Amino acid sequence: MVVILREEPDSPDASALVAELESHLAERYPDESRHGYSVERLLEQRVAFFVARVDGAAAGCGGVQLIGTDFGEVKRMWVRPAYRGLGLGRQVLDRLANHVRAAGVRTLRLETGVDQDAAIALYESVGFRRIPPFPPYFDDPLSLCFEASL
Repeated sequence: MVVILREEPDSPDASALVAELESHLAERYPDESRHGYSVERLLEQRVAFFVARVDGAAAGCGGVQLIGTDFGEVKRMWVRPAYRGLGLGRQVLDRLANHVRAAGVRTLRLETGVDQDAAIALYESVGFRRIPPFPPYFDDPLSLCFEASL
């Protein structure tokens, strides 16, 4: 059974998921190409953060930051390797999109790394299209930006 609920980013499970994601990215990208928020910044920026649980175990996460009424930005999407292939990434992304829609915002954006093939495939499969970098991002050969209309 899958449950996706809003949690504080500094809860033990949420913090562990963010740390795993950061470790995964640190092995693949230099510091200047990693733009993810720390747990502290997720809290400071009031990012709505969600944890996906499978039979009670924390399996994945994702957050969304509202940028006024312009757009929501996906933050810290991650599914633990043992839980991949279950559609959790899509479910988390749907939950984030619903949160943004409920706030009256109709655009969702994100930045990801060029080597995140599974994530890119997911984003494109649900209607995200590549866009030029949006602030605070910049032209970086290791970074891609996407947008979807909700």
